[in-house]
Amino acid sequence: MRTISQATEVGVEDVGADFFADPHKYYSAWREKGPVIRVRRPNGMEHWLITGYEAARAALADPRMRKNVAGLYEIIRRVAPAGSVGASEALAGHMLNSDPPEHTRLRKLVSREFTGRRVAALRPRVEEITKNLLDDMEGQDEVDLIEGLAAPLPVMVICELLGVPFEDRANFQKWSKILLDADPSVDMAAVSKQMSEYLAGLLTAKRAEPGDDLLSGLVAESEDGDQLTLPELISMTFLLLVAGHETALHLIGNGVFMMLKDQEALDALRADPDKIPAATEEVLRRFGPVGWATTRYTGEDVEIAGVTIPEGELVCVSLDAANLDPAVNPESPRLHLVDDNPKHLAFGHGVHFCLGAPLGRLEANVAFSQLLERFGGMRLVDPEFTPSWRMSFMRGFTSLPVRLR
Repeated sequence: MRTISQATEVGVEDVGADFFADPHKYYSAWREKGPVIRVRRPNGMEHWLITGYEAARAALADPRMRKNVAGLYEIIRRVAPAGSVGASEALAGHMLNSDPPEHTRLRKLVSREFTGRRVAALRPRVEEITKNLLDDMEGQDEVDLIEGLAAPLPVMVICELLGVPFEDRANFQKWSKILLDADPSVDMAAVSKQMSEYLAGLLTAKRAEPGDDLLSGLVAESEDGDQLTLPELISMTFLLLVAGHETALHLIGNGVFMMLKDQEALDALRADPDKIPAATEEVLRRFGPVGWATTRYTGEDVEIAGVTIPEGELVCVSLDAANLDPAVNPESPRLHLVDDNPKHLAFGHGVHFCLGAPLGRLEANVAFSQLLERFGGMRLVDPEFTPSWRMSFMRGFTSLPVRLR
């Protein structure tokens, strides 16, 4: 196992196999080398990594940091070990992996359906789903809060919003986890094909019999005559489906874990739930669900924080490192003592700022509020509980055993 102290080449820092268990141990050491470094992942792939807040914010908004899927995958295929690419290029060809003007077009077509009004109108349903999930916990002494709340809530919400049959959730959750974790032991091409075929069938059915859900709106022609093609619809649905449940799952799980590790904060938030939205922002800053933003590449030589990154190089931005940059956030207040919304990049920055941020915040705030109201006396089953972290740049864990009373 490579560890933080065993860099094997001058100028390249190793991302050890223990990185996911404690990434901030690495970030603390890397900050001494500056906000822009070169790293090697456990699978051997090398790329640039930005860890400083100001450098990260600049890079996320820099149009020279390209995201076009064809250019991105051309470089990845050249430098990544076989079998470690992740989702197929077809599935990855969504608006998050595109540049203006194509990105502008795609985001406009999605934004017309994914409106703030539509998300706000979901609040009663989010509250109802949360209540029902908590009702199911009544009478139990111990529960896994990931399995019982953090996972099913966002899945049920995104299924209803998009118009995806809830009974299909097991398959798409399995596929999305495999593709996000990019496990080299799994046939990624086969998994991508399975998910693509499922989504193609779903979208074809929406075109034949549209409903009042978001996907039915996406398959329709816009007022100006523009319309997403089937390949665009498949990749866009993949993005909405995966991002719509993975991020909220870990935001809720990470937030509850932080509260359980600070009993005074938990009690104070239960007594004054008006403080929960600010606490949610601190969870996003300190323990956000996305460790690294999706990969970019340099379309030309780019200077960031005094470091010139050559054209045609892969670049990742560490959101969790940037959010804990001591130059910007020297202290981490306890969750019940957050006065103002903390400065963070958990949902990105620039043209690729997360379209689903309002929905993620809504789900987390409702989940935290109802959980503390119903089970404010909850405790970790094991006070020394150590999470089993996902081996992924999605920052979260797989279970959270809690004693409810």
